[in-house]
Amino acid sequence: MNESNPPDAPFWPFIVYGAFILVLMLLIISLSYFLGQRHADRATGQPYESGILETGSARLRFSAQFYLVAMIFVIFDIEVVFIVLWALAFKELGWPGYCSICIFIGLLFAVLIYEWSIGALDFGPDGKKILKAYQKLNLKKTVT
Repeated sequence: MNESNPPDAPFWPFIVYGAFILVLMLLIISLSYFLGQRHADRATGQPYESGILETGSARLRFSAQFYLVAMIFVIFDIEVVFIVLWALAFKELGWPGYCSICIFIGLLFAVLIYEWSIGALDFGPDGKKILKAYQKLNLKKTVT
């Protein structure tokens, strides 16, 4: 029986390695503390991202439509993985695999049409409503 780790292996190399890492870690943190700059400017404690100071609260409300579109994106993104995996195993699957992926893509297309018809993908302003309101506003201006 060939074992890769015999029971009589010495344990001291692991202890030396752990001690070396602990000393190195303490040395790096100590040098950083003593050699680093210390200053407290006006903006030191403020949140900072990409060079832009905060302008308002981070607690923004998103509409439920946003989350619906995000879920639809995730679902269709996962289904792309299935299609790619089918493409990788195309030769092994043959005609039955081809027929099944055609059915799968057909179902995806049907779901996409259904979601489009119920308005699940309309997450922006309705252009037709904006155009009608603009035309009404222009009509009122020409009458007066």
